[in-house]
Amino acid sequence: MTSSITLRLATFAYGPEMMALALLTPLLCLGACAAPRLAGARPFLLAAAPVPALLAAVLAADSAPLILDQMLFPAVFVLDPPGALLLATSALMWIAAGLYAVAAMRDAARKGWFAASCLLTLLGNIGVFLAADVVSFYLAFALVSLPAYGLIVAQRGVSEDVGRLYVAVALLGEAFLIAAFVALALGAPDHSLLIQDGVGALAASPWRDAVIGLLIAGFGAKIGVLPFHVWMPSTYRSVSLPAAAALSGAAVNAGVIGLLRFLPFDVVFAGWGDALFVVGMIGAFYGVAIGLTQRDSRAMLAYSSVSQMGLVAAVIGRGLTVGSALSAQGAALYAAHHGLAKGGLFLAIGVVLSARGKRRAWALPIVTLLALSLAGLPPTGGAVAKLAIKDSFGGGIAGILSLLSAVASTLLMLTFVARLRATPPLEEKTVAPGVVAPWLLVALASVAIPTVYYAETSGFAGVFDPTFFWNALWPIAIGALLALIFRRAIDHAPHIPAGDMAALLRRGAPLAALTARCAERIDRVLRRWSVAAAMALAIAVALGAIGLIGR
Repeated sequence: MTSSITLRLATFAYGPEMMALALLTPLLCLGACAAPRLAGARPFLLAAAPVPALLAAVLAADSAPLILDQMLFPAVFVLDPPGALLLATSALMWIAAGLYAVAAMRDAARKGWFAASCLLTLLGNIGVFLAADVVSFYLAFALVSLPAYGLIVAQRGVSEDVGRLYVAVALLGEAFLIAAFVALALGAPDHSLLIQDGVGALAASPWRDAVIGLLIAGFGAKIGVLPFHVWMPSTYRSVSLPAAAALSGAAVNAGVIGLLRFLPFDVVFAGWGDALFVVGMIGAFYGVAIGLTQRDSRAMLAYSSVSQMGLVAAVIGRGLTVGSALSAQGAALYAAHHGLAKGGLFLAIGVVLSARGKRRAWALPIVTLLALSLAGLPPTGGAVAKLAIKDSFGGGIAGILSLLSAVASTLLMLTFVARLRATPPLEEKTVAPGVVAPWLLVALASVAIPTVYYAETSGFAGVFDPTFFWNALWPIAIGALLALIFRRAIDHAPHIPAGDMAALLRRGAPLAALTARCAERIDRVLRRWSVAAAMALAIAVALGAIGLIGR
């Protein structure tokens, strides 16, 4: 214990260097991937690139900031506890996804397009957890969102509509955010670009309601808050399994950290808080309802993410309503556990479908525990995550809805396990060597990391409380009973296409046909280099304007 504390204290002095290395490593790996002679090493670079970020998250939290002041704008990077937690779980998820790619899809991972998309998305993912100024955060957030398009189009047979829908929602969210960020910079003292300065002055800003609305919409699009969720199901079922694990288990948390960084939890915003709570809870149950109609296991996990991220949004909304930063801490822990569990479940699909006989028999119980952890099954990390957000809901209708969401999640997750068990194995005879290890690593981390983090911040007392165990178990028991009773009804329920709203519009509405034709024309225009260059110039001018505002 003493030696570990000494090691961590010793690394505080090197905190800025560790953060710099975490940001620099994906860039170095990206440069290495550009060399044709190193094509065979690309899969291994995908697994190695997140390692410095994981080390920084574990060893350099709360260290001195990294300041790069020899630029147009001073870039500042810090690592606070919520950022360190989400960085650690996201980096671990990227490592596991990289190891899975090395073992199971080395040919695809060797392709430069796939590797570049992964590394750029990883770079942005690391950046959002470290960025302390508005411009750095925006650039990092854009890298989390836009390069992931390459992961979609890298898959053969994927409809172009999937990529277009993803990019459309991503660009819409970016438009909301850049408007909010400009307003934040204008309202900050001396037009400071530091996030904390802009957020601190937000309560007195005449644009505060507009800014909060834009922030919720922009980051809500990333985490799949209704109605921006439509990109999730089609994307998660189109990309490769390791890419789906990284996007659902790591990249989505960029939206969570954005809400935690930019929303003012020290001031009461009851109107926006209540609105976000209502939208979040609707999403929590909507995701389960549509997820139960899916036949594809990946689509079911995507709608589970819609449900779980809706719950995170509801917790954040409660924090805005009462002006409590404790809700933000609980939301961070809940999102961290969700990332590990959901990423682990995507990897589990590959493990189970590649296994036969006894190998599949021992894998399915682990999958079941991992799935039920999303509903809060003790003693998994999901139970600790539920405990962390318990006080945010309190009693009354909010507390009841929280318990009912656990029942609904149990129903969806057990249906997912049943569908996965009924899916016939792939043609491969055995599990690819090296695939099981990263999956088990994530499964163990989903228990260990939330438990250790909660113990460090709140102690172990609540975790071993018998009352807590009972309150966590009975919603799962009811959900399991409902899954048994309504199994046949769920199996014969009408199928709703993945993407629900977007898919239904594409199928039937005349307006959708007109929109599709307009989108095709716009797409042809956007493919012209002159237009693309003009758009890039416009973004550069916008970022330059923010930088000049801050001077």
